[in-house]
Amino acid sequence: MIARIVLIAATAAAVFPLAASAQADRPAQSDRLWSEVPAAVAHPSKVETLPDFVDLAARLSPAVVNVATEQNNLRNAETPPEAEGGEDPLDQFIQPFERYDSLHPTSLGSGFIINEYGYILTNAHVVENAQRIVVKLQDDRMFRARVIGRDAKTDIALIKIDAAGHLPMAPLGDSDGLRVGEWVIAIGNPFGFDHSVTAGIVSGKGRFIPGNYDNFIQTDASINPGNSGGPLIDRRGAVVGVNTAIYTQTGSSMGIGFAVPINLVKEELPQLRSRGRVVRGWLGVYVQPVSEAQAFAAGLGLPRGAMVAVVIGNGPAQTAGLRKGDIIVQFDHHEIDQAQELPLMVGGVPVGHSGTVTVIRNRVRRDLPIVITASREEDLAAAGTGRAEGGALPPIALGLTVKPIGTAMAHLLDLAQTAGVIVTTVAPGTPGAAAGLRARDVIMEVDQQPVKDLRGWQRAIDRTAREKVTLLLVKRHRGTIFVTVRRDG
Repeated sequence: MIARIVLIAATAAAVFPLAASAQADRPAQSDRLWSEVPAAVAHPSKVETLPDFVDLAARLSPAVVNVATEQNNLRNAETPPEAEGGEDPLDQFIQPFERYDSLHPTSLGSGFIINEYGYILTNAHVVENAQRIVVKLQDDRMFRARVIGRDAKTDIALIKIDAAGHLPMAPLGDSDGLRVGEWVIAIGNPFGFDHSVTAGIVSGKGRFIPGNYDNFIQTDASINPGNSGGPLIDRRGAVVGVNTAIYTQTGSSMGIGFAVPINLVKEELPQLRSRGRVVRGWLGVYVQPVSEAQAFAAGLGLPRGAMVAVVIGNGPAQTAGLRKGDIIVQFDHHEIDQAQELPLMVGGVPVGHSGTVTVIRNRVRRDLPIVITASREEDLAAAGTGRAEGGALPPIALGLTVKPIGTAMAHLLDLAQTAGVIVTTVAPGTPGAAAGLRARDVIMEVDQQPVKDLRGWQRAIDRTAREKVTLLLVKRHRGTIFVTVRRDG
């Protein structure tokens, strides 16, 4: 069985009932969006015995909440694939963990309160497409929540409840100060078991998962479906990460979990609160890792930097004169060792920043001035796949909404060609859902006949409309599979 990296949103049988009423915002709210551990509190001294987490769990558990959501019955919101910015060294993929029934699709995750005004951090995928969000506190109070902002690139969402009285808070710490081997605990709701506490160590830092902008914290603290959005806590009692994903062969914890560093989250919070989204800087290129052969040809001693695979038209890189095949070795005089570091660097500078990109071209080092603009990735993904006539999405067949694959989408999906159609949504309770088809699947054949584009897909569907069984050849991640779709129920 192929191992997977999966988002750890949860499976829940039902959504909690809504609290009787929610209170209005307090008249005066501080500009401070979170509390922190006082700077004077130092790291605990080294001990020779195993730590005792009893007091820590008792102090932080009240700030951890259940986040239950009810999804749209027919999920018609598109989820465009994200640019990867480099190959996945684990040769794995990221996939939502939610499961939905056809009548009342629900999910259950975790979150934690960050200030007295009811702001709560959780994962973006926990509240994605939610019609209703209900937050349950440890004292069994329940509140309707609303989304203030969300960012798919870091899988972080800021939601809010309106609650009277004192709210427990989880202080935010310093993820940069974490050391590999340091003890941490995770608190969340795995499989719906409220406020479960697990302990482990920091197994690694700077882990990269394709499609994201963050260098994840890796931990062996047990994390399972339902822990999504819960806190990873250090021994000072400060949140150092937001639990997000696991590496698994079984769908459950194998001792390899990932958390978004809290310092990155703190950088995003002001934009999530004021704009509802995060606006990042963007070069306007797709990059890939540099191989040994490419490094040798460029005169580099070792493979490093990011090779430009595509230069997007009318973007900052094209204006600056970057070309396909350039190897970017520095951004603003900061060395780039691995390709995935480049989007992290660029995404961290303000829009409008005037910087310098250093490239190797024909074995010659060049400094190119560049002005960073706001990212257009989502717009390009939509434009690159194309729209049906009139701008509408193609009609649903087999419960699938599909789109053609343009050049931009092919690069986002690491496809060698644009032939086929990509599944954007799968309606619950339909033949496509029953067959296990997923968003981002690429349909290459229908009944062993190639599908080149949207028109070819529609012809194939019309041709097989009266057949009880349709055989699809699907490209999923780095492999292809045959999927049998039955119309006879």
